[in-house]
Amino acid sequence: MSVLVVGLSHRTTPVPVLERVAVADTDRGKVLDQLLKAPSVSEAVLLSTCNRVEVYAVVETFHGGMNEVVEVLARQAGAEPADLFEHLYVHYSAAAVEHLFSVAGGLDSMVVGEAQILGQLRNAYNAADERGVVGRTLHELAQHALRVGKRVHTETDIDHAGASVVSEALADAARALGGLEHRKALIVGAGSMGGLAAAHLRRAGIGEVVIANRTAANGERLAAALRADGVRATSTGLDALTDAIAEADVLFACTGSVGTVVGAEHIGDRAPDRPLVVCDLGLPKDVDPAATLLDGVRVVDLETLQRRLSDAPTGQGTLRAAEIVAEEVRAYLAGQRSAGVTPTVTALRKRAAEVVDAELLRLDSRLPELDGAVRDELAKTVRRVVDKLLHTPTVRVKELAAAPGGAGYAEALRELFGLDPQAPSAVSTPHSTQPKGEKR
Repeated sequence: MSVLVVGLSHRTTPVPVLERVAVADTDRGKVLDQLLKAPSVSEAVLLSTCNRVEVYAVVETFHGGMNEVVEVLARQAGAEPADLFEHLYVHYSAAAVEHLFSVAGGLDSMVVGEAQILGQLRNAYNAADERGVVGRTLHELAQHALRVGKRVHTETDIDHAGASVVSEALADAARALGGLEHRKALIVGAGSMGGLAAAHLRRAGIGEVVIANRTAANGERLAAALRADGVRATSTGLDALTDAIAEADVLFACTGSVGTVVGAEHIGDRAPDRPLVVCDLGLPKDVDPAATLLDGVRVVDLETLQRRLSDAPTGQGTLRAAEIVAEEVRAYLAGQRSAGVTPTVTALRKRAAEVVDAELLRLDSRLPELDGAVRDELAKTVRRVVDKLLHTPTVRVKELAAAPGGAGYAEALRELFGLDPQAPSAVSTPHSTQPKGEKR
């Protein structure tokens, strides 16, 4: 069983295709269930953000697992698998680990170093775990990836400016409007991205913020947080969008909804002295694409940012982050190789204990009159001798197995001592009693 990554991102895929494949929070459970029904897939995590859709899966075979995952993604997109293949990237085994650690460290993001991906990755893991589709392999891998992300942000200045797709979109808005101070903003959606937009607008000196959200309580919660920070803020429902947009200078939308939330009819043409900048970071889009044709309206979306950020320079923080990811990948793979030999070592010690027990029984049959205390001391002595004989080779084989190409040492042990090749897994994991997808 190995880890497979199948994904589409801003690096490989046009935004319209990403929009089709994007998985809303309400559909995540359904897609995870479909993945686990695939014959080759035993564990799965689905990561869907504003610039990537990725499936991390534990699969029995590469080709079988890849085809099954692509079929699920294509079904979600209402497309044929062939429609996605030219945009897909696939990573397997060690390459899958390296990719996940790079994602967690912000190295694969549209805005290199952005920290939001860590929270998104954590949420993706938690959603899969709650669904019961995460087992031991992805549990350990995801937790290590989260630690890698934290280490990158702690030990480098890769995110010292706090850049993100949200900050970049609002920076475009500020340039178009000549600054955001004393302006009025409308945020559609009170989720994590809406909260991040509110924080950036507050720091930019925004004059007033209106939160429009489907759930009134969530919208009011974000508005209250802004008021606590000294910003004039109110909340409203989505049924009041037209009036709220008419008063706004900046419209920020990222709701996670499947369809359009803000129609062109909600916006309308704007007078030359009252331009509107629309920041639409939804995937799929929250704002009707027809808004780009309206007078006095400028739209900043993921495609706009993708074009502008594609040639961003690489700094020292990024280089150091890449070094950290490489170190962590080596450490993780070494740990996995070392752990892989553990069942064989366990089987060897079990075989040695069985041999000792058999010889002590034979001693009892040959010397039934042997004093009990003497017999116990002999047993202790024999066990100590066996333990000492096994100690150095078992410790050494774990060290050797941790090195690249070290998998052969476990096989050598099995051959040398005549161990059943199936015995190690039987000793370490009672598969027959383990439900599919449960952490082991």
